[in-house]
Amino acid sequence: MIPRQLRFQDLKELGIVESRPQLKNLVEKRGFPRGKLIGPNTRTYDEPAIAAWLNSRPTDPKPAPRRKQAQ
Repeated sequence: MIPRQLRFQDLKELGIVESRPQLKNLVEKRGFPRGKLIGPNTRTYDEPAIAAWLNSRPTDPKPAPRRKQAQ
């Protein structure tokens, strides 16, 4: 079975990204799958690769920032 190929709009509808700069940041700095070009301006992403990337992400809430103690 051929895995489903997602485009940018699909990633946006799934709530994974909100903008193209955010997607670029995820690819360059967070290990998001690069996808593959299928045309001059069209890139697709393997759904199983994205699922694996999402499953590898931490799920714990972000800890509260530490506050400096007044002396």
